[in-house]
Amino acid sequence: MKIAVVGLGGVGGYLAASFAKSGLDVVGFARGEHLNAIQKSGITIKEDDKEWHTSLHVMALEEAEGYFDVVFFCVKSYDLAVTCKAFAKHTDEKSIILSFANGVNNGDILRQCCDARVLDACVYILAHREAPGIIRKKGKVFAALFGGEDASTVQSVADIFQKVGLRYKTPQNIKEALYKKYIFISAFATLTSYYNETIGAIYEKHYEEAKKLLTEIAEFAKEKEGIDLFDEVQKSLDTAAKVPYDSSTSMALDFKNAHKTELESLSGYVQKPFMQKLYNELKKRVKE
Repeated sequence: MKIAVVGLGGVGGYLAASFAKSGLDVVGFARGEHLNAIQKSGITIKEDDKEWHTSLHVMALEEAEGYFDVVFFCVKSYDLAVTCKAFAKHTDEKSIILSFANGVNNGDILRQCCDARVLDACVYILAHREAPGIIRKKGKVFAALFGGEDASTVQSVADIFQKVGLRYKTPQNIKEALYKKYIFISAFATLTSYYNETIGAIYEKHYEEAKKLLTEIAEFAKEKEGIDLFDEVQKSLDTAAKVPYDSSTSMALDFKNAHKTELESLSGYVQKPFMQKLYNELKKRVKE
């Protein structure tokens, strides 16, 4: 089975390195200094008090060749459609593709871009690219969630994670699972970006605002999808209390580094008053 991991940031880099370390036939796709560093010296994963290193077959997206059985798209949500279309010639109707980008409608985007078998998916992880060729993962949080109507397709991806020894779940209601992830990341990506603070600092200093925003997202999910997320409000706050205090979010890091952000999918998507207030302010800070 030939596997592609497209995008080697915090999520994709950790996945591709884990796959390669376990002996799977995997090709990573990256660009710039990150690509050059991995080609020259392999990829390094820093996990709290331990560090490990592995070689990884990696190339630029435009250099891709051949056919892939499974493709993990780990690019940002704003790049998903164009990346999927560019990679479509390396898949067919038997291929399996899924996206770990933030958001709740990535599967729908993928289905519009190619003829492959699509799984809806999300991942719980605190990781980012620390430097070219180096991925920093914080804490023990990791779980890949994916699902779809075809049980054999789901099982094929489950087999990959099982072989590698990474935690995964195949929830029966994957849409609900996506929203359960979304409620946390949407709220804390927005607040960590707005205040330029860590998740721990948001929990400590802006608890009531976090609770208010989480409640709004739960109301939005109920109104839009009929999904009941209200139990997730307190669970999300409890999770924020448990992650390493200095943990940030990818969107906050993107704002800090003046990079393109996932503001539209993580904040603008939720049409509720408090969220829109924060979104409108953050939109003023977006670098064109």
